[in-house]
Amino acid sequence: MQHLAGRVRFLTTVELRTTAMAVGGEAVAREAGGRVVFVSGALPDELVEVELSDEKATFARGSVISVLEASPGRVAPPCPHLAEGCGGCDWQHATEELQRSLRRTTVVEVLERSAKITDPEVRSGPDLRAEGLRTTVRGVAGPDGRFGFHRRRSHDIVVVERCLIAHPLVDEIIATSSFPPGSTVTIRVGARTGERMVVVAPRASGTRVPDGVQVVGADELRRGHRAWIHEEVAGRTWRISAGSFFQASPEGAEALIDAASAFVADHAPNAERLVDLFCGVGLFAGALGARRSVIGVERSASAVADARHNLADLDARLVKVALGRWRASPADVVVADPARNGLGVEGVAAVKATGADVCVLVSCDPAALGRDAGLIEAAGYRHVGSTVVDLFGHASHIEVVSGFTKVAGTGTPTM
Repeated sequence: MQHLAGRVRFLTTVELRTTAMAVGGEAVAREAGGRVVFVSGALPDELVEVELSDEKATFARGSVISVLEASPGRVAPPCPHLAEGCGGCDWQHATEELQRSLRRTTVVEVLERSAKITDPEVRSGPDLRAEGLRTTVRGVAGPDGRFGFHRRRSHDIVVVERCLIAHPLVDEIIATSSFPPGSTVTIRVGARTGERMVVVAPRASGTRVPDGVQVVGADELRRGHRAWIHEEVAGRTWRISAGSFFQASPEGAEALIDAASAFVADHAPNAERLVDLFCGVGLFAGALGARRSVIGVERSASAVADARHNLADLDARLVKVALGRWRASPADVVVADPARNGLGVEGVAAVKATGADVCVLVSCDPAALGRDAGLIEAAGYRHVGSTVVDLFGHASHIEVVSGFTKVAGTGTPTM
């Protein structure tokens, strides 16, 4: 039951058979009357007892309270904090093998359903371990100043002693540090350099961390203070500022680079001009830009400053501009790594305006991928494959690298 504004609300409990996984990581079931129910904590083809917490006319949401018939891929969650309500890892109850299979199946389904691509070629990338890999975590300080995560679909805090998925350099900070109660805490480390940084919002006063950890407050960053760490990926050293995005682990970054490189090698081996849209600190431009001229497009001032530093040895030009205001340059290959909401109409128009023969799209949301793939095909390209990279073990988050080639006869825009 739930207590709401002094009233007690009794929640409905139902027995359901799940059939599939939805985008977002919940299992899908149907009640006898046909209403769809999204069930957290369940896997496909399970008989579960579910407590409904959010009921609408056409759908409902709920959580498993008991498993009556389990999937062969179900395991006991390895992290004790999950039972306490931590919402950080929603697929710990599935084997890592099943997690990889579910991610691939989800990508196939969105490409078929949303982009109308028949029998899309979707492969799984390298097996990246689920535990001890994450080099960036974001959480919140509890009332006693200890690090914690939010409960799933809640603002309540679950204080954690350690984090199963975090790199050991991150885990030590979680276990031994204290922060201003209620503050937002971002921990970022260079796994291969050993450098560590903590960003505390709104301010860092009162923070205690292990020796050698750089601490910076969000208020300091707003006043122009600069702080960064370095990471080593793909044979290069990358400067990553406190306000810049970087992939969740060096192993994951290299897997994404390898997948993108494979599409370029297969479909544009002689490409001389590369455009990197949403280039961030220059990861793909730096990894793919040797012996090519490169243009990187990015709106974040912090990321552009890092990219200029990171790409100083290459034939690279950085353009700090919002994508909608960028005047497209001719390219042979476009690599685009947008935020979670994807390319959209504006981003696909920018890809088309370059006249590139190959587009490599890095997506971190399957729904956005499905929409973007359909838009890219409508712009005169053909999907030639996707590689699913397991950047976020034990979580339903899905990262995909997809390749598209221009259909013959579609022409190149006049620049």
